[in-house]
Amino acid sequence: MHSERASLSLRLAAWGGLLFLHFPILIILLYAFNTEDSAFSFPPRGFTLKWFAVAFSRPDVLEAIKLSLQVACLATLIALVLGTLASAALYKRNFFGKESISLMLILPIALPGIITGLALLSAFKSLGIEPGIFSIVVGHATFCVVIVYNNVIARLRRTSQSLIEASMDLGADGWQTFRYIILPNLGSALLAGGMLAFALSFDEIIVTTFTAGHERTLPIWLLNQLSRPRDVPVTNVVAMLVMLVTMLPILGAYYLTRGGEGVAGSGK
Repeated sequence: MHSERASLSLRLAAWGGLLFLHFPILIILLYAFNTEDSAFSFPPRGFTLKWFAVAFSRPDVLEAIKLSLQVACLATLIALVLGTLASAALYKRNFFGKESISLMLILPIALPGIITGLALLSAFKSLGIEPGIFSIVVGHATFCVVIVYNNVIARLRRTSQSLIEASMDLGADGWQTFRYIILPNLGSALLAGGMLAFALSFDEIIVTTFTAGHERTLPIWLLNQLSRPRDVPVTNVVAMLVMLVTMLPILGAYYLTRGGEGVAGSGK
């Protein structure tokens, strides 16, 4: 009789793969609480929360966190609007060039980040736009749109057309149908797409490097800290913060969209 449970060797291999992938992250988490300020003192000498207080008392850390949050929120807002509009325009009707438009929407996240960054830098220079917060937000929005678009168009394709037709037959106009029928069905898809876009924008570094100019987001701050070994404990604390800020939205989006039709289907 065939068993649906995986064999012991397969389960051990799976756990071994997870340990291999997450071991470096566990090291960073461990050293964020180390009492020693040495980067290579192993095993850790003790447990302390001192470096958290040091990290959050530094103005450069707080400014980098503030800038990253500001950029991520603006990029997510732009992505929600443009991604929803694009998915609404493409999910139902067929027309000439539809596949090409879909490919162009998905292309920014499929291309290597260095290509996207170079292209954006060249475009901004040709338009006379100086690198700054505006260029960072635009750069992040180019790939965040894809995340929202994929989530929303998948939900629209599962939405029952009979609900929309019934709304129109009962006298609702386009806005009322969107507000009371389509938008409630898109709620969790928009939330999941927004959370994923926020997480992707918050820890983006490659595109940001080309578009930031003199601005320093949190990932760029971390990159600059690699040349300062005396600040390793503070760097570990900030790295743990970045991991938590990006991990929690991803987990939330996963729980919002899991379960197939039960969650991502035609129901609210």
